[in-house]
Amino acid sequence: MNIVVTGATGFLGRHLLPQLKIQYPQAKIIGLSSQNYDLMNPVEVVKMFEDLHPEILIHLAAYSGGIGANRAYPADFYYRNTLLTALVFEQAAKYNVKKMIYTMGGCSYPATANSPIDESQMWQGYPQPESAGYSSAKKMGIVASQSYRTQYGLNSVVLIPGNLYGEYDNFRNNESHVVPALIRRFYEAKLNQLEEVAMWGSGKPQRDFVYAEDVAKVLPYFIENYDSSEPINISSGTTTPIKELAELVKETTGFEGKLTWDVTKPDGQMVKIFDVKKLNSLGLSCDTNIKNGLEKTFTWLSKNYANKTDGIRL
Repeated sequence: MNIVVTGATGFLGRHLLPQLKIQYPQAKIIGLSSQNYDLMNPVEVVKMFEDLHPEILIHLAAYSGGIGANRAYPADFYYRNTLLTALVFEQAAKYNVKKMIYTMGGCSYPATANSPIDESQMWQGYPQPESAGYSSAKKMGIVASQSYRTQYGLNSVVLIPGNLYGEYDNFRNNESHVVPALIRRFYEAKLNQLEEVAMWGSGKPQRDFVYAEDVAKVLPYFIENYDSSEPINISSGTTTPIKELAELVKETTGFEGKLTWDVTKPDGQMVKIFDVKKLNSLGLSCDTNIKNGLEKTFTWLSKNYANKTDGIRL
């Protein structure tokens, strides 16, 4: 079997490649980054398929960034992700790929979605305006999957990982999501011997976090056992209040100062949890609890922080 993974040097990709090698020890597994092929260039996309002839294509490549970047460059996020989706689906169909796996984010769900958010709510409203350029472009992968299946018989699957965290995450200031942002913040507070870390809001908002390796472990199932364009949430389905998350990160990093909450600052969306009944019905689950996942993530960060090794993004 010839398996090609785009975006293989990204966050999920670095968790996925080892799992594929475990599941398919005899397969030829090729991990690609933008250094290999520019998948926003039609000529380069064709060249990738001509060079590699993937039987299985796992398309993780995306142009992503933090909320600040999404607000500043919404057209870039829309344009680049539209190309990354449209061009790869087109050539996957023309080159008769046996199975294509496409991933998108839970941010593509409507801003008004009710938690727990099940897959049927995807088209019931507009995404959060701050990241709509990115999330709407990625959402077109669902339309692409259904369209190319109908016209060309392309067997593609759309997976929706929840709020990923873990080793190899993006820890850059103003770019990172809440888990890596808090881990870095508390760790640096410890290193700098600060007396206090102040948090925005009340800490009451609830989120659903999923350890990236758990997602990587369940993804191979869909190569052989799922043949539908109906999307599936891949998350833990558990509820973690932000206040509890902050306390756990404080404990995990060993920060001994005070944790305070500035309730004059906004909380944002109060509840965002993903429904995983569909995932569970397939006999699959993402079971690493938040405490264990945080410990693994922090161990990796602290090991690589000082010398910026192992591709750490700081």
